[in-house]
Amino acid sequence: MIEKKTIEKAVEEWLQKGDYYLVDVEMTPDDRIVIEIDHADGVWIEDCADLSRHLQETLGEELGDYELEVGSAGIGQPFKVMRQYVNHIGKEVEVLQKNGQKVQGILKEVDETAATFVVTVKEKQQVEGKKRPVLVDVDKAFAVSDVKYCKYLLNFK
Repeated sequence: MIEKKTIEKAVEEWLQKGDYYLVDVEMTPDDRIVIEIDHADGVWIEDCADLSRHLQETLGEELGDYELEVGSAGIGQPFKVMRQYVNHIGKEVEVLQKNGQKVQGILKEVDETAATFVVTVKEKQQVEGKKRPVLVDVDKAFAVSDVKYCKYLLNFK
């Protein structure tokens, strides 16, 4: 049986060729190895096929009866690694906090070392000189460990 670390090492060798990065390696109970990669400009099917060939050549017999599935991190799926946060700075995201509250806004900044990020949201606030509350931009900081997920928000407006 092949180990996850062996697969990750082989994937990392291939990743040296470009600005791709590993998002996840999952070994399922039904003998599938699912590998997700990503890139700031997206991942092409040719990239996935090339990585799959590389793994077949590098690991060969070690893969045994496993079914190999290589794909890109799905758009609109929760972020799994900090580099995904960095790639989405300036874009609209949805954050589901552990208390169940959802927040939507623009991903403003990311601190990979501290595993935190800041989202600019619109909130109604009372402003001096105005009779009614107005929408203002407010920065909200989150620790990755304090949210259920953060994902790119697909917007069809």
